[in-house]
Amino acid sequence: MASMTMFRQSHRLKNVRYDVRGPILTEAMRLESEGHDVLRLNLGNMRPFGLTARPEIVDAVAAGLDAAQAYSDSRGIPVAREAVANHYQRQGIDGVRPDNVFLGNGVSELITLTLQALVNPGDEILVPAPDYPTWTGAVNLTGGVPVHYLADESNCWNPSLEDIESKVTPRTTALVLINPNNPTGAVYSEDTVRGIADIARRHKLVLLSDEIYEELVFGDARHHHAARAAGDDVLCLTFGGLSKAYRVCGYRAGWAVATGPLHLAGDLLEGITLLSNMRVCPNATGQHAISLALGAGTPDSPLPADIIDPGGVLERRLALTADALNSIPGVSCVAPRGALYCFPRVDTELFGIDSDEEFVLDLLRTEHILVTHGTGFNWPDPDHFRIVCLPDDAILDQAVTSIGRYLGRRRRVSRSA
Repeated sequence: MASMTMFRQSHRLKNVRYDVRGPILTEAMRLESEGHDVLRLNLGNMRPFGLTARPEIVDAVAAGLDAAQAYSDSRGIPVAREAVANHYQRQGIDGVRPDNVFLGNGVSELITLTLQALVNPGDEILVPAPDYPTWTGAVNLTGGVPVHYLADESNCWNPSLEDIESKVTPRTTALVLINPNNPTGAVYSEDTVRGIADIARRHKLVLLSDEIYEELVFGDARHHHAARAAGDDVLCLTFGGLSKAYRVCGYRAGWAVATGPLHLAGDLLEGITLLSNMRVCPNATGQHAISLALGAGTPDSPLPADIIDPGGVLERRLALTADALNSIPGVSCVAPRGALYCFPRVDTELFGIDSDEEFVLDLLRTEHILVTHGTGFNWPDPDHFRIVCLPDDAILDQAVTSIGRYLGRRRRVSRSA
């Protein structure tokens, strides 16, 4: 009998992970196929939790369906790129032009596309820990080396500027920040954002700022744009989109905006344009939501502010979840000030946790609650997990109660071992 050939994935995928949709989700789907109801608290997906877009946005997409049958410009339709440029100009970021706006199928596609244009094999990219794992995965996919700098849990999860500075080497090419942060819910202070921009300035690094949650900022927190701190002398690419604040995750309406010394970035922008051409164009349908959502491209016609968090629902659910987690013995949670998540710490010794992946799998199998382990966000220790705070108050309260009950059982078992 002839020998069989095994067809294997590329070696470039060796260190690429996306555990938010990884093996634990596969196990959740298996449980659901057996008839179990699983509460999915692993994805910041708005619609399944009843958080829907404003009718005006849906109507704008519907009105654009006929035009969306055709390919758009590879960078996106002009009116949408102009609306994005105007959005940032209204935030006090000067010199943003539609020609330097690239639309994409969500921020995730644009992260991969930008890194493909920027990174050479062996280039080091500074990425926060914890991070949105597409950043680390995409750096690995391009042949680059992700170098993780630590966020400081004791300082409201602001990154440690000293740790960032210590990890810059001659191979460092770019510095990533994620603000507001996924998974911690941190909203970085102005000093932190300025400090990160200063590091990029001193070491001549490209600043890559993931700001998809810029509108989802609560209480007295304020979002500070990296591009403003970067000014005219730091090349900054800002990533944003409609998915979260405007509750249209499936429209895949994201963008990347280049600012700073663009006269020095022509070759890089040409590379991003080349890759934009190769994918032909972003999803044309979702692009028709952008100009309406961002105020029809003028400062005089924005949608009402309550589009972001009508009735303060998200702010309340984040606070409720953090308070409930902090009431569990052996669990602590820095209250999130933005985004959609809590990232609590668990006492691994108290609960006998050696592997956070094993911990969340066991939680799933026993309580039918799906969360994501902290190492899936490139946090170095198995002592955190991320929980999505989108369900209504009663469901969130029930979920955290179930987590507390589960941990109580583990504590008893751990003490008796």
